[in-house]
Amino acid sequence: MAKKVTSEKATSETKMIKSDTKKLAKSKTQTLAQSDVKKINMSKTRAKKIKHSYKVKDAENALLLKLKDGDVVIEMYPDAAPNHVARIKELVRAGFYNGLKFHRVIDGFMAQTGCPYGTGTGGSGKKLKAEFNTKPHKRGTVSMARSMLPDSADSQFFICFADCPWLNGQYTVWGEVTSGMEYVDMIKRGEGANGMVADPDEIISMQVIADIDA
Repeated sequence: MAKKVTSEKATSETKMIKSDTKKLAKSKTQTLAQSDVKKINMSKTRAKKIKHSYKVKDAENALLLKLKDGDVVIEMYPDAAPNHVARIKELVRAGFYNGLKFHRVIDGFMAQTGCPYGTGTGGSGKKLKAEFNTKPHKRGTVSMARSMLPDSADSQFFICFADCPWLNGQYTVWGEVTSGMEYVDMIKRGEGANGMVADPDEIISMQVIADIDA
């Protein structure tokens, strides 16, 4: 049964299939004050070690996602989704994602995060015009969550546990996990049709790899 990724409210428990997708309410968004953002401190020695332990094509367009079980490297696609990549880097550099929850996690499908409320109802306050592209949704793909409106993606994104070809061309793919997918697999799963998680795992930190030893 096909599942559809959205920024829908946690109260919705109805399954979605390709032939019968439901309409979703527009997500609420709010810009967070700098004082509300969690900061992560790291020694310069450890930072340099981490930066050079991963071989990425372009450190400016690669992220280090730190989870409870280990470090994950995401290489981004600035050519396929330039505006989304630029916005994700802006949010990462502001510390927006540090401490945010994986509020919706469906086994065999995906793990979704990026809501400042931890409910799937919020964002950063800036909607993005869709940049649908030819990148496939496969295991390790990182793509933007949205409502039924194409240009409604904000800060929420999901990482695919498996190939999800029914999503191709309908969501903006902006990156791919190139290291540490085994740690993504360890993210706590949710319950019910909508995959909402009780006491969810969190993003410990996200950094642009080029910035790690800055």
